[in-house]
Amino acid sequence: MILVWLILILLGSGLLAWLLGRWSSLWPRIICLLAMLAQLGIIIALWIDYSPGASGQEWITSYSHAWIPSFGIQIKLAVDGLGLLMILLNAFLGLIAVLASWKEIDKRVGFYHFNLMLVLAGVTGVFLSFDLFLFYFSWELMLIPMFFLISIWGHENKRYAAIKFFLFTQASGMLMFLAIMGLYFVHAQNTGVYTFDYEQLLGTVFTPQMGFFLMLGFVIAFIVKMAIVPLHSWLPDAYTQAPTAGSIILAGSLLNAGAYGLIRFVLPLFPQASHQFAIVAMILGVVSILYGAKLAFAQTDLKRLIAYISVSHVGFILLGVFAFSEIALQGVVMQIIAHAICIGALFIIAGGLQNRIQTRELGQMGGLWTTMPKMGVLGLIFVMASLGLPGLGNFVGEILILMGSFPASKALTIIAAVGLIMSVVYSLRVMQKVFYGKEYEPRKIPDVKIREMLMMFPMAVLIILLGIYPMSVLHVSKDSVQKIIERVSSPNNSEGETVKMSIKELPDNFILPSFEKEESINSVLPNSEVAKAEKDNLDVMEVKTINRKKLRSNNQVSKRE
Repeated sequence: MILVWLILILLGSGLLAWLLGRWSSLWPRIICLLAMLAQLGIIIALWIDYSPGASGQEWITSYSHAWIPSFGIQIKLAVDGLGLLMILLNAFLGLIAVLASWKEIDKRVGFYHFNLMLVLAGVTGVFLSFDLFLFYFSWELMLIPMFFLISIWGHENKRYAAIKFFLFTQASGMLMFLAIMGLYFVHAQNTGVYTFDYEQLLGTVFTPQMGFFLMLGFVIAFIVKMAIVPLHSWLPDAYTQAPTAGSIILAGSLLNAGAYGLIRFVLPLFPQASHQFAIVAMILGVVSILYGAKLAFAQTDLKRLIAYISVSHVGFILLGVFAFSEIALQGVVMQIIAHAICIGALFIIAGGLQNRIQTRELGQMGGLWTTMPKMGVLGLIFVMASLGLPGLGNFVGEILILMGSFPASKALTIIAAVGLIMSVVYSLRVMQKVFYGKEYEPRKIPDVKIREMLMMFPMAVLIILLGIYPMSVLHVSKDSVQKIIERVSSPNNSEGETVKMSIKELPDNFILPSFEKEESINSVLPNSEVAKAEKDNLDVMEVKTINRKKLRSNNQVSKRE
């Protein structure tokens, strides 16, 4: 039930903020701040109780309740190590977004905070949902309130940016809905059971062609949300025109929802199709790395420059996801977190500068270190993180991704590494144009205020801790990543044929042969027994490979008998 409360707290606080906003602009801020603190406290408590590697502990906690049983729809929420990291990051960024809005938003404050909480509730639902209908409902819940955040409280071209964002995400979301319905009916055709349950849909059997097309529906929706080239053109406008809090949530939560979707849904549901699509995905990732880096260097608008930095960083995520390596996938998790913190902090700096000097143009900045030394130091930390400086979080994520993707494609990995060199150029250009160089004009600009320090100092501490002690994250996500890699590493001849059965269900006269090498049990298990195990829905474990010693031991026992 605690997972339900994580969503209800956000929805309830947003609605209350909207109602009280009619009488006061202060109460909505206080209510949402307290709600995010409560949300963060609950998730930290879950973290403390979590014991990675505990036997039999598939979920940290879960909740299931029938919603529309006649259609196989239920409210099924669960969280494992990977999900825990995602909801923790979302809650932290939500708290930062509330603080970032404290002085910036001065009109329709109640309705603004209602939309902000609604977006965060949708993102939380995406990370917790294990019913695909509920997942899609949460996915769409993020769209409308973000459209309002951009179109009402954005900057000069806000409506154009909001409409572009809406069209891209809505169209791709409909493709995912069609893919979900396709998966729903294919599973029903095979089993006679209509369900959107994620765990039951795992292992659904369909032809390779059908699996590939269904996978594309999911993939397009996720890479649009991640703004992968060439489906990225909505991102620079949306990031630039959104208010500061909107930019933080776009870069740190909505983008992460797309990356999470690839890891949680595309790889396990479509292992064979994922392998077929892998080379295309990795190429798109490398193109995004280089293309984003090149355009970042060419920008004169600070927020637009940061937006293209985000495009480049996300390319590493896509490269790592389709490398099918535990090291790469752990790097992806680290990159997701480090990217959200780093880019979010850079948007806070950009928003603070815009509020002070009324411009985002780099040509009208320069020499700000003398008047804003504290912001200069914080800016230096996050700029160094964006270029992948060792000792900071982004370096760990990127180096793990490159290490894990090298066996999959040496050429693409080497080309992607060039992006690290290019990141040095555009990152140092930010420092040169904003804080160093000749002062554009004499002006007195206040340095970082207490509220801004409360936002950026914890983010700076976290980005450093991720760099010097990455195991705090990698240890939590390890079990989840291993399970996903085990499922996708050895796809069978037809989609979803991964065998699930209990060892005790093997026939009495079945003898495990001796092999010279480790071999998948799928190649020796009779088809009738596989079908029996699937039909009876036994309490089973996934059997991937059998150790050579165990095979020979069983063989020797059978011979003695």
